[in-house]
Amino acid sequence: MGLFDFLSDKGEKKPVAPAANPVPAANTDFFGNTNQAATTAGDSYTVVSGDSLSKIAKHHYGDAAKWHQIYDANKATIGANPDHIEVGQVLTLPKL
Repeated sequence: MGLFDFLSDKGEKKPVAPAANPVPAANTDFFGNTNQAATTAGDSYTVVSGDSLSKIAKHHYGDAAKWHQIYDANKATIGANPDHIEVGQVLTLPKL
């Protein structure tokens, strides 16, 4: 392709109209990923390595200080020590 190959003798062409943007689901971001901040009552979360209640709260609610709500909803699963959650535990994330 040469330097002037973009020139044409066909005259001015109108640009192609962009395709209609599909409306994303209410709980997805620009890329179609599920938005975890839009949690609903009874959502569950499986603990992974490196998690803490404050990290989970920050990720799901946008505020690490809301870890108390997660702990209160999961006392039977977590036990008396909110700092001791185990990988694989399934926690209920209450709607705030």
